[in-house]
Amino acid sequence: MPEKISQETRSRMMAGIKGKDTKPELMVRSHLHRRGFRFRLHHSVLQGRPDVVLPRWGVAIFVHGCFWHGHSGCRYFRIPKTRTLFWEDKIKANVCRDRSAQEALAAAGWRVAVIWECSLRDDAEKALEQLTGFIRSESSLIEIGLARPPT
Repeated sequence: MPEKISQETRSRMMAGIKGKDTKPELMVRSHLHRRGFRFRLHHSVLQGRPDVVLPRWGVAIFVHGCFWHGHSGCRYFRIPKTRTLFWEDKIKANVCRDRSAQEALAAAGWRVAVIWECSLRDDAEKALEQLTGFIRSESSLIEIGLARPPT
């Protein structure tokens, strides 16, 4: 059983987590660039500030971390045992904000892709090819890495 981490250590660890240029985000960007797609990052004019925006294709891409965005049923998502109410509220707010941003973008005519961290961890090549296929398609929404219910 892992040793309990002090509150100060946990606080320092959580404060060190980046919101931009994360490893999954860099994987997506690198893949897209190698495939010849050109994009903008964290487009502040668009609702939700998508991680990657392909204006030519009308596509907004969100790269979601399973913990921070509450990926239900995912093995990488677990509410911490300390300050449970705080984390539940924070993650619920993130999920609501995500949904709102996706709906607003769709209403504005953007096609939306959500790629989950777990899909990049489990089979990055497959997930990234799905993303490329979506960009070239006419589909309006894709969510890559839908979690399976725990068995």
